[in-house]
Amino acid sequence: MRLDLSGKTALVTGSTQGIGLAIAQSLARAGARVAVNGRTRDKVEKAIEAIEGDAISAPGDISTDEGTEQVLRAVPDADILVNNLGIFGAQDPLEITDDDWRRYFEVNVLAAVRLTRAYLPKMTAKGWGRIQYIASDSAVVIPAEMIHYGMSKTALLGVSRGFAKAAAGTGVTVNCVMAGPTHTGGVEDFVYQLVDKDLPWDEAQREFMRRHRPQSLLQRLIEPEEIANMVVYLSSPLASATTGGAVRVDGGYVDSILP
Repeated sequence: MRLDLSGKTALVTGSTQGIGLAIAQSLARAGARVAVNGRTRDKVEKAIEAIEGDAISAPGDISTDEGTEQVLRAVPDADILVNNLGIFGAQDPLEITDDDWRRYFEVNVLAAVRLTRAYLPKMTAKGWGRIQYIASDSAVVIPAEMIHYGMSKTALLGVSRGFAKAAAGTGVTVNCVMAGPTHTGGVEDFVYQLVDKDLPWDEAQREFMRRHRPQSLLQRLIEPEEIANMVVYLSSPLASATTGGAVRVDGGYVDSILP
């Protein structure tokens, strides 16, 4: 299979680190011109240095109207939109405040909706485009320690399916990528919230998977590049018949045949 994205422009939100950076790197290696997004220009420029290929700067906090407009000025047209930006964290369910609920919805859901609303009409006018939302196994297996995060990822499944219907017959595909427990810096911090902070990382990871993610068939954290591989495929012309889907890269975590 030849995944050639030459001539395509891709915007990856929240792409200065972790899964987002891995996605940006992989899209660039496939030939795409990649717009790197983060809240500050310094972080964006540092991330661009780690990308081999054509990358441009698109700083802006897309959880706000002003930040979204800043990104849209930097990237007025995109062939591929990867809505990766997301926040997470462990919190007692009864201590999640109204402001917390609103913040998770604003950042994890509404930011992606704004950009979809901006780019989808241009994609449909061209007759080609790819929109993806990075969701999570938490969308269907709500974690007791972060139900506000799970709620936001469940919402993305609905958003993705709905926009796929809005793009029906246009040549534009819209999908969710359901990532399983993935090894990022933020996840390392999260793991140490839940296991003994004095454990070496390899032991801490095993303890976390055993106690908190025992359903995983991989029995390890997924590497960001493994998520990126699926995103690049779904961004390519080869995935032209895959739309409206919730495609799992979860290491077999979700214990069902369908999401």
